[in-house]
Amino acid sequence: MKPPGDTEVAVIGAGPYGLAVAAHLRARRVAYRIFGEPMEGWCSHMPREMYLKSSPFASSISAPAPGHGLGDFRAEEGRPRGREREPVPLSEFVRYGLWFQRNCVPELDRTAVRHVDRSRAGRYRVTLDSGDEFTARSVVVATGVNPFAYIPRELTELREHGLVSHTADHTDLSVFEGRRVIVVGGGQSALETSALLNEAGAQPAVVARTRPSFGPPPEADRAQDRPLHARLLWPEAAMGTGWPLVVCSRGPSAIRHLPARIRAHLLRTVLGPSGAWWLRERVQGRVPVLSGRSLHSAARENGGVRLRVRNPGGDVETLYADHVIAGTGYLVDVDRVELLSAEVRRAVRKSAPEPPQLAGAPQLSADFQSSVPGLYFAGLAAAPTFGPLLRFVCGTGFAARRISTALAANGSPQGG
Repeated sequence: MKPPGDTEVAVIGAGPYGLAVAAHLRARRVAYRIFGEPMEGWCSHMPREMYLKSSPFASSISAPAPGHGLGDFRAEEGRPRGREREPVPLSEFVRYGLWFQRNCVPELDRTAVRHVDRSRAGRYRVTLDSGDEFTARSVVVATGVNPFAYIPRELTELREHGLVSHTADHTDLSVFEGRRVIVVGGGQSALETSALLNEAGAQPAVVARTRPSFGPPPEADRAQDRPLHARLLWPEAAMGTGWPLVVCSRGPSAIRHLPARIRAHLLRTVLGPSGAWWLRERVQGRVPVLSGRSLHSAARENGGVRLRVRNPGGDVETLYADHVIAGTGYLVDVDRVELLSAEVRRAVRKSAPEPPQLAGAPQLSADFQSSVPGLYFAGLAAAPTFGPLLRFVCGTGFAARRISTALAANGSPQGG
């Protein structure tokens, strides 16, 4: 008999992916334990005033049965289910995630996981912050994006001096009121951060390799209201409209078989780097944007930052700011999941060194299992394998169904 507290599956992380996996395991009657503060990454690592880039249609956490989508939550609060042309505020999405957890994953343990190691018997030893330990046959790592926050090497030295941060470091941008802030990057996170800084009374400027672009607004508030010819030429999918997004939304299992360079290209170009349609009027004409620039160097000067960038003509320009925020996204690297023991991390087979964007990412099987039997990765960590769908909330269904099906199957786990 297993000691009290031991389980079949340990789910680490209680964001959308962890909650979705746990909800599907619960429906399949698989013994599991899930750990973490619900929606912690969304509460503690994103500006409170931000909006989701995903539309309401694509912002529901996957549940094994109907009745737990964002629209259902809005109805329970006595509000309209919403329209596609109304972006989802972060505060609402957090409330929805907490509601989903209470209804679909009531067994959540808010204790943090400190350490995961593998025993000689093949089970996993999980140590909690409380000091308690238990074993699990399988572990699902759903720790979100924060371990993978990427800061360019030209800026890393200044981070220890408090002069450089990542967009994931901020929930309240009003602390920069009256200060000059350079935001590096041209994607949604960088552009929205610059807009929020401007609205908070700061003096932001954006430095980006490419000219910032913004997606088009939805043609209608409901997909079925779009003209027939538009639906045929540019069909609707979870990630948006158009055949490229249909392929990425419906074909993640096929994307897994593509060459690494193509997968890296999809991750870099599909829905990014760009801003949501509703950001255009908050950035253009309001925030200075220096496009076509690449970082050259950064140094401290007079309590602030002297940033040197190379312009399209090849010349080096010098910019000055009180602070620099890196809106440079996230780079998956298994070695940054520090709650996994060094031995487990070394055992995870990673992508080939080229392209470098995928070098630290785990190689995953069709059911999200790594090369270490019983160790699964969900969310952004799986995006280098399955494509950009796994960067968004709408990917929770594909991940949760695949993982829960595999874990409910009879027999011991087989490495991917």
